[in-house]
Amino acid sequence: MDERGSASLEFITVGLILLVPLVYLIVALGAIQSQALGVETGARQLARTIASAPDTATANVRAQRVIEAIAAEYGMDPSRIDVQVRCTTPGPCPAAGALVSVTVATEVLLPLVPPVLGLDQAARVPVTATGIQKVSHYWGEP
Repeated sequence: MDERGSASLEFITVGLILLVPLVYLIVALGAIQSQALGVETGARQLARTIASAPDTATANVRAQRVIEAIAAEYGMDPSRIDVQVRCTTPGPCPAAGALVSVTVATEVLLPLVPPVLGLDQAARVPVTATGIQKVSHYWGEP
């Protein structure tokens, strides 16, 4: 039995079988890391933006701009970004002297997952980040 040339064929076959999942894993982890950096940056910048704004109306306008900028920068879908703002003090949030906590969450759709039988819904990885900032004691004062 002549086996000349079969080693290179076996090498190519096994190489492809191992290489394709490895490349997919690298691409998937890159997508997840990108979105994780996006929500982390978004949470930190939103907390800073809200805490440094002079009033609630200005904070809302600036926060919306930050969300749009972060979504554009990191390739996130703005409709899938969930932002929650909480304060340590009871009453309206943000308030003077309170710690404002901003949590940003989204889901990463894994690449190359077809929308068949709901696979695209099952192949989502949630990413969440929280940023905390102290609000000025002069918040809301003219």
